[in-house]
Amino acid sequence: MKKLLAMFVALGLISFVGCGEETKKAVPAKKEAKKEEAKKEAAKEEKKEEKKVEEKKEEKKAEEKKEEKKAEEKK
Repeated sequence: MKKLLAMFVALGLISFVGCGEETKKAVPAKKEAKKEEAKKEAAKEEKKEEKKVEEKKEEKKAEEKKEEKKAEEKK
């Protein structure tokens, strides 16, 4: 009976040690995934900022055109 118990304990330890190796390998993969996710988010934010800048430029151009038309109408 003691031998049977020792075998189960040994199996449990082997399983535990085996999982530890997989966990060590998975952690860097998770870190890499988080880094990639952060890069994607940063790229999205950068694109949003670029769009805002472009919209502001377009608005300024539109305002300048309106002012030019008003100046021409006054003449």
